[in-house]
Amino acid sequence: MASLALAACGSSGGNQAANEPTGNFRVSVASATFPASQRLAERTHLVIAVRNTGTKAIPNLAVTICNVTCAYNAPSGQGTSAQAFAQDLNQPYLANASRPIWIVDRPPGPCLYSCKNGGSGAYVTAYSNTWALGHKLAPGHTATFDWGVTAVWAGKHVVAWQVAAGLNGNAKAVLADGSQPGGTFAVHIVSAPQQSYVNSAGKVVVKKG
Repeated sequence: MASLALAACGSSGGNQAANEPTGNFRVSVASATFPASQRLAERTHLVIAVRNTGTKAIPNLAVTICNVTCAYNAPSGQGTSAQAFAQDLNQPYLANASRPIWIVDRPPGPCLYSCKNGGSGAYVTAYSNTWALGHKLAPGHTATFDWGVTAVWAGKHVVAWQVAAGLNGNAKAVLADGSQPGGTFAVHIVSAPQQSYVNSAGKVVVKKG
């Protein structure tokens, strides 16, 4: 699967896709949410919850975040050629064309050493823009991937996502109709930043409207 192509550099350790079984693993998307209207400097959450509706344990549930589309073969600057929650600048001679649309404040998974020090979190993998559960998901169980992000680039953007049952393409996540689970979020980030203040009780209050 193109969206799970190996990144040029990634986390150290053993092969995360070793001994992956071959087959289809039935799932349903319990929820997939990301606010359609956001403001600069506003912190929001992109949340995708996937349930194992089959009779077999899913080897290693994974979610890939793409720019505009996760479809193969994505045009240059789309898919996973741009970093997750980012887009590519159309300018020559850039060492890295990706510029963030959202800053990832809190990646999915337990907040261990990497997460606490600004890293990609416990679910990060060596595969492009991909986070994985890291263990089997039993039948009837649900895994939730939650990215806490802050908007930093105004405009209209599209974030795509795609679910897999493993990291090397042998284990495939499928919906009841046989299709691969995935989707897109169309988001408008307005340039007016979120307004907030600290009240007399010391709490941050966000103004509405």
